[in-house]
Amino acid sequence: MAHDTLVGSVEFDSVRQYARELEEQVRHQLAVIQEAYEETIYRLVTASRYRDEETGAHIHRTGLCSEILAAAAGWPEDRVQRIGLAAPMHDIGKIGIPDAILRKPSSLTPRETEIMRLHATIGAGMLHGSNSPILKMAEQIARCHHEHWDGSGYPAGLAGHEIPESARIVAIVDVFDALTHDRVYRPAMSREEATDILCAGRGSHFDPDLLDLFLERIPEFEQIAALNPDQTTDDAEFHALAGAV
Repeated sequence: MAHDTLVGSVEFDSVRQYARELEEQVRHQLAVIQEAYEETIYRLVTASRYRDEETGAHIHRTGLCSEILAAAAGWPEDRVQRIGLAAPMHDIGKIGIPDAILRKPSSLTPRETEIMRLHATIGAGMLHGSNSPILKMAEQIARCHHEHWDGSGYPAGLAGHEIPESARIVAIVDVFDALTHDRVYRPAMSREEATDILCAGRGSHFDPDLLDLFLERIPEFEQIAALNPDQTTDDAEFHALAGAV
């Protein structure tokens, strides 16, 4: 009887060890798949950078800052991670806008502005039809991140909670990051100047509750900016290559 008990115990331990090893293999394979998935997304975003003047750092900062604001808004961890991957695709539709408009250093004409605004629907169209939760969220963000809380935005004139929360988050993050970094048509603004503009848009351009959460966390966003600055060698080489294509 003791021998049978010992054999049974050894067999149980072997099965348990096998189960642990199998679980570890599955975890490793899922990590590999997730890494490949994330790389595919960032390569897709990189393709749009050949057409635009946005830096890789801006794209990366948008994802990181969107995660912080989503977490502050009470999102569960899985959705927080999702917006971190989806947010960088917000302007992917710019790949369909002519260079003469996309890279124009001066103000756009009304007709050019109309064409530029098409990037929202172009981007959403590019991302439409996927079963991936990340790409579904990216479609919402691409389509709606220029909608305004008061209904004055584009492309559909959505207002308030009609606008997906993911897009309302990215709208705030994107504007603040753009204002506080150099662009071809103007130098970076100070924190005070940028926050004044955001506050002026509270309840008109931006979701007031999300904006309040954002303003409470300005030091966190500035830390992300400090760790992910523009004007890197890679960005300079990238845009030189893009201009030569």
